[in-house]
Amino acid sequence: MTTRTSAPSRIPTPIVARVSLAAWRHNFATLKAAAPQSKFLAVIKADAYGHGAVQAARALKEADAFGVARLGEGVELRAAGVRQPIVLMEGTFSHEELALALHHELDLVVHDETQLSMLEERARTAAAGTDPPRVVWLKLDTGMSRLGFAPDRARNAAERLRVLPMVGELRVMTHFACADEPDSSMTREQLARFELAIKEINPPVIGRGTAVSSVVGLANSAAILQFPSTHRDWVRAGIALYGSSPILGRSAASLGLKPVMTLCSRVIALRELQPGRSVGYGASWRATRRSRIATVAAGYADGLSRHLPSGAPVLVAGRRVPLVGRVSMDMITVDVTDLDDVRVGSEVVLWGDGLPVDEVAAAAGTIAYELLCAVTRRVAFEYF
Repeated sequence: MTTRTSAPSRIPTPIVARVSLAAWRHNFATLKAAAPQSKFLAVIKADAYGHGAVQAARALKEADAFGVARLGEGVELRAAGVRQPIVLMEGTFSHEELALALHHELDLVVHDETQLSMLEERARTAAAGTDPPRVVWLKLDTGMSRLGFAPDRARNAAERLRVLPMVGELRVMTHFACADEPDSSMTREQLARFELAIKEINPPVIGRGTAVSSVVGLANSAAILQFPSTHRDWVRAGIALYGSSPILGRSAASLGLKPVMTLCSRVIALRELQPGRSVGYGASWRATRRSRIATVAAGYADGLSRHLPSGAPVLVAGRRVPLVGRVSMDMITVDVTDLDDVRVGSEVVLWGDGLPVDEVAAAAGTIAYELLCAVTRRVAFEYF
């Protein structure tokens, strides 16, 4: 077991994120089995969705590449000794960032004219041999309408990239807007647009240049599991690696995924309340019977959503009980009236093993991504 915490490791804390390396590897294997002919890009941006990017890279050594969003995330991984290819999925935003990305041997995504022009300017001004060839991903906008060249501009962008000396291999990608929806017509439309663009940018290469070949990447977590037609040379998985379902209406367990993070704390106080007594800020919940209320050391300063309502599920001593009252900065309260053996010190699971993070997120009116990424620095991390 290893630990990670912002406080000195000898100082105990009641709230702990237990991260299962075995579950990480299981989820990777499950997704890999769904697309066995494709290379695998493991998305570990946002500190691996709050789980620890360096630890994720070490656990997922069989991944063919890692994906991050920002330059600092890639530099952190390189500093930790990660040598697999790292794809900077938003690309770079300045000449300084571009120079650093190339220095740290990060693969680039190019999704707009500004980024393409920066590469062309660097090719004109950098000394010969300064930048060893890198993989560059050309991103197309097939319907997400956030990043990417329009399909009718794809050929021009590809031709301009092909002749740049720092472009060792050119690959093409897009991103699906509705792959989480079973039988999504939007996904089929995006795939059709992408196929037409690929035909345009894959003519025979004449003279000097870098071939695009057929190296493309399409499928995200949801598409890996339910749209096999999108499996190409590469797939890339994010949320499913962490044990959350990427498909609407399907549980993670039904997809063969296991929770990687179990967020745990402890009961720190017990109170007996008479009918009519309230709990917490705003007196938003009142007992309708004689009630036993447990106070738990966990709040929105640890990453819980303040939008969790009374009735949201919590596990105390392995059994489900309802949250009552508002989530505060450092504490929540739960109704343990129907449990006989809860004591100060009893373990509480806020999500994870036995309580899917997707269910807790739904209760808060959000998604698992937000809860996982919101876990804060004062939570201790233990890796098993």
